[in-house]
Amino acid sequence: MTQRTSPLKWVALLITATLLLLSSWVTWDNWGRFIQPASSQNSQATTQVNAADLARGEYLAHIGGCVACHTAKGGETLAGGRRIDTPFGAVFSSNLTSAKETGLGSWTAADFENALHWGRSRDGHLLLPVFPYNHTSVFTRDDVHAIFAWLQTVKPVEQAQPAHRLTWPLGTQPVIAVWRSLFFTPTPFQASVQASDEWNRGAYLVQSAGHCAACHGQRNVMGSFPAVDDLSGGLMRPQLWIAPSLWDAKQTSLQQNTPNDIAQLLRTGHNASSVATGPMAEFVQQTGQYLSAEDARAMAVYLKSKVGSVTSSAQPTNVNVFASSSPAAPELYKTHCATCHGERGEGKANQYPALAGNPAIVATHPQNLIQMMLYGGYGPSTKENPRPYGMPPYLFTLNNQQIAEVLNHIRSQWGNQAAPVSPMQVDSVRAASY
Repeated sequence: MTQRTSPLKWVALLITATLLLLSSWVTWDNWGRFIQPASSQNSQATTQVNAADLARGEYLAHIGGCVACHTAKGGETLAGGRRIDTPFGAVFSSNLTSAKETGLGSWTAADFENALHWGRSRDGHLLLPVFPYNHTSVFTRDDVHAIFAWLQTVKPVEQAQPAHRLTWPLGTQPVIAVWRSLFFTPTPFQASVQASDEWNRGAYLVQSAGHCAACHGQRNVMGSFPAVDDLSGGLMRPQLWIAPSLWDAKQTSLQQNTPNDIAQLLRTGHNASSVATGPMAEFVQQTGQYLSAEDARAMAVYLKSKVGSVTSSAQPTNVNVFASSSPAAPELYKTHCATCHGERGEGKANQYPALAGNPAIVATHPQNLIQMMLYGGYGPSTKENPRPYGMPPYLFTLNNQQIAEVLNHIRSQWGNQAAPVSPMQVDSVRAASY
């Protein structure tokens, strides 16, 4: 008598087979394709390096954020150890000096290329995606080798990378492998034959060294990599800042600024109408100020060309109730804001931004405005603007109701029109910082 297999066993067999196939695919995708003969694995790159390559490598390391992210506050340059907070825990940057044991001193140019283009370390382990290897995969091979050649000249500092503080099993190799198979594909740069050399240079820098999409792109709840050219805007956790869409003219001033205005903002942190704040100020401080005038303009040309090219879904546009000024708001504004921003929100060129007609003021999500009201801050200190103007914090000066009233005033005056800000929204940002 033949024994029949029950439906439940067939389902179990099907699930098991599917899991085996998926695990095989993930294993091949992340490790199998890199299996090479021993002679190939041990080969050393013999690329000739000259002074121009070293200078280009140093330049790219600065504008690409290598120096900024891999240098801890008060620490040795590029020795790593900088803490980077993410929604999934804290990670610490690695040592990029020429140290043999804990740095890149024992690496080859091929090892480094593998890291930047494939997100794989010298020993084969998969790198955490806090390192934006989707963007570094855009770099040309020559630029990767130039960066590596310069890093090999950096003074060796033997300093081990601190242990990451991620909730288990996050950060384990199997989890990273699955994540990469879902969200990572190397993206070599593709120039547009219809565009100018300046536009293509700007596109290359925005997608590689600038990695603008890392902040201005969309991520899902699993922290997926955005596409390298995604500029549709996104929430930056855990900082609670909104990186606005650079495609939507209602969210950015790119359209109303000239390429030279945009380039000035990228290099100095301010122009006649805008001041870099929050994470953007940090970008300018640490990387943007090192851009050459030509490269900053090229990035500006590319960014400006993208405004309005794609419909952005980053922020809702249907607002049924608009902010209005309360009886107490004009006096609050006059006391705390008008001296710098003007009686009619006109601002002061190259000092304090105008509030009238400013896309940041009428943003649908007011987190950035609340952050600035609560904590103030200075624009970035740069070579061409070493003493920036600043804004005082009102964390202990104004309560939640008063801050909401001031923001509703500036969001409803001088032609501005936006949704109201509630005291509860102010309180949620205030509470998130404790």
